[in-house]
Parts: sequence; structure tokens; C-alpha cells
Amino acid sequence: MSKALIYESQIGSVLAAVNRDQEPSWLVELRDRGAGIHSSLGVPTMRNEEWKYTSLRGVAAVNWNPGEPGPAVFGEDPTYYAETTIRVVIVNGRFDRNLSEVPATSGLTVMSLRDAIYEKPEIAEYLGKIAAIDDHTFAALNTAVFVDGVFLHLRAGAAVAPVIEIVHVTSGEGMVIAPRILIVAEENSTAKIVEQYCSDGSSGNLTIPVTEVFVAKHANLEHVRLQDESLNSYHIALWETKQAGESEYRSYNVAFGGAIGRLDQNIDLNGEHITTRLDGVVVARGEQVIDNHTKLDHALPNCNSFEIYKQIIDDKATVVFNGKIFVHQDAQKTDAKQTNQALLLSRDATINSKPQLEIFADDVKCTHGATVGQIEETFRFYMRSRGIPKATADAILVYAFAAEVLELISDDVVRERLERRLYAKLGIDLGLM
Repeated sequence: MSKALIYESQIGSVLAAVNRDQEPSWLVELRDRGAGIHSSLGVPTMRNEEWKYTSLRGVAAVNWNPGEPGPAVFGEDPTYYAETTIRVVIVNGRFDRNLSEVPATSGLTVMSLRDAIYEKPEIAEYLGKIAAIDDHTFAALNTAVFVDGVFLHLRAGAAVAPVIEIVHVTSGEGMVIAPRILIVAEENSTAKIVEQYCSDGSSGNLTIPVTEVFVAKHANLEHVRLQDESLNSYHIALWETKQAGESEYRSYNVAFGGAIGRLDQNIDLNGEHITTRLDGVVVARGEQVIDNHTKLDHALPNCNSFEIYKQIIDDKATVVFNGKIFVHQDAQKTDAKQTNQALLLSRDATINSKPQLEIFADDVKCTHGATVGQIEETFRFYMRSRGIPKATADAILVYAFAAEVLELISDDVVRERLERRLYAKLGIDLGLM
């Protein structure tokens, strides 16, 4: 029996829709490589160890079509998560100039990835150089068929004060949406980035984004990623980061949406004296499946990494967490901490947690731990005894559980709006607060 592919005929119909004749040779080669990998790997089954808790039968059964351009049709204005004048809007994987606001900013380039391929020859040094498509069939498919996306370039010494927001909107039905995001932060640059994925209504598509981030020496980035797509949609993403020595990268994954939401996030600490945060907040309700695989790769000495993942699971939802930390033989003086905690709000909720720690150095401080529990009755009783209604008491306790991650986000507006969305996702009436 042949492997299930997202497209028939080895995705040839989609590749035919991409105008490859005018593309540079390096990109044609990259696309061909991605197409070959996807054709070889196909859609993973639950026999694959990395997918043992997440069934993709529903994804494989659909006859998906290529993503089509067109304006998003919002019932109301889309929710933005930053008060900023730097905003990029991507509709069905294509840069939308009418909805975007990109004023001239010293040291910053934000533009269509498609345009950058033709106008910025140096992009060949970065695009496709970090995403591990050999192991990720959907990232390989993205590589083969992406049409557009975002190129965000911080030149050396640039300090961008406003939050840079990248809003991905999916619209329509039955399409594969394959946005590509490339972020390059040169030496001593600083910025805050919010990357949001949403749907205009109840659209049901398959979104397969790939985000590549390069953080140069002494650069400092804070990167918030919100996945809040329609519950009729599927979201399978790869987010890869490479850090140089003495850089700092703080990442926060907030996952609320999708019938299936899968994110593989890998960070390569490729230098000394690096500081890295890889944190997450997950809320799953109904019959959602939200699956997060993370990897922190310590290759060299004197680096610190911190990972906290908080999961709130209700109804019949399923959450998967697989967190890997690798400490190579040369990575002496490593300090790596990983914490995974799940809060079950229903007897039918499921968490599959698999923390992994592989250490090949002897002079390190590394810890990891995983806990699963319910709302503590003692705390609930304490609040009820002081006249606080049960719904309000539970809301406060659930927020307190997630707050350890959300309160690390430095921008007040971003943090407050994520908190409000957290309450809405949980069906909590803010009027009771």
C-alpha cells in the first residue's frame, strides 16, 4: 500500500502552480528536495514514535487543494495582540499589503518573502538552512509549495521598540496554507515579535507553516507565538531557531486552536554564554488534540536554558508534550531546567507527557519534572469560604496556574490580551472577576 500524501501524483499539481521558471536555481533545488522528502515520508501514522498519540487519519483522508489568494472576510475586525505600527498580515500564506502597516524603521526590513527572494540575494544564506525537513514531512511539503511569507531582518545594532506583529489569517475551505517565515537578527539587535495564527470564521484548512530564526552574537529577541485557528482546522508547524554565542532568545508558545494543533519547536544553542527560554501555555477543550514536541540542543559550554510548559485540558481533549534536552560532550557548565505541568478539568481529559534528558557531559546542572493534577480542593474551599463564587474561584486558580508563563512576557499589552483570550477559551465571564 502506498504512503498517504497530502497531494496526489507526488504533489505535482501543486508544484505546477508555482512559477519555478523564474526562481533562482538554489530555490528550485530546495523545492525539489522538499517534494522528494514528502513523497518519501508521506503522512505519519501512529506507528511512528513521534506521532504515537496523534492520529492524522482525518488529514490524510482529505483531498486538499492548493491555497488560493484572496482577501480575508472578517465578521468583525481581527484581534491584534500588540499596540504597534509595525504589522504584517498574511492571508492564505500571501503577504497582504492592504492590511499590513510597515512604516520605515531604522535598522529593520519587513517585507514579502517572495519579493525578498528576488530582491535580496543574501537570503539564500538563510532560507532553508535551519529547518530540519529531513525529519518533518509537513515542513518538507511547505518547502516544496510555499508561495510567500515574511522576511524580517534586523541589521546589526538595530533596537526596534514597537512590537512587530505577524498575523496569519486562513480563509476558505479544504486548502493547504503554507506560509514561510524567515527572521534574521544580526549582532547586537533587539526586538519583540508576536506571531499570530487565526481564521476568519469557521474556515477549515490545513496550515503547515515553517518559521526559521537566526539569532546572531549579542542579539536579544522575545518571540511570542499564538495558535488560535478555527476548531475545524488542522495546524502542523515547525519552528526552528539557531543561536550564536552570547545571545538571548525568549520564546513563548500559546496554543488554543485547531482540531489538531501540532508544533515542533527546536532551538540550537550553537555558542557559549547563551540564554534561552522555551515556554508554553496550552488550553484544549472539546475533542481537540494539541501536540507539542520541543528540543533544546546544547552543543557548547556555559549556556542556560529554561523551559516551562503549562497545559489546561478540559472535556475530552488530548494534549501531548514531548520535551527533549540534549547536552553534548563539549557542553560543560550547562544549566538546563525543564518543567511540564498539566491541569485536568475533566475526568475525560488526557495528557501524554514525555520529558527526555540526554546528557553526555559531566559538569552540568540539569533537571526535569512532570506533574498532572486537578484544581486543588483546599484552595477552592479557602476561596469559597470567603464568599467567592465557585466559577470565579476556579477562574482565579486556573489563571494562577498559567500565570507563571504568561507573566514572563514583557509587553503589557500582549500579555493582557493573551490573558483575556485565555479566559474566553475557558468560557470564563470576565464580569465575574
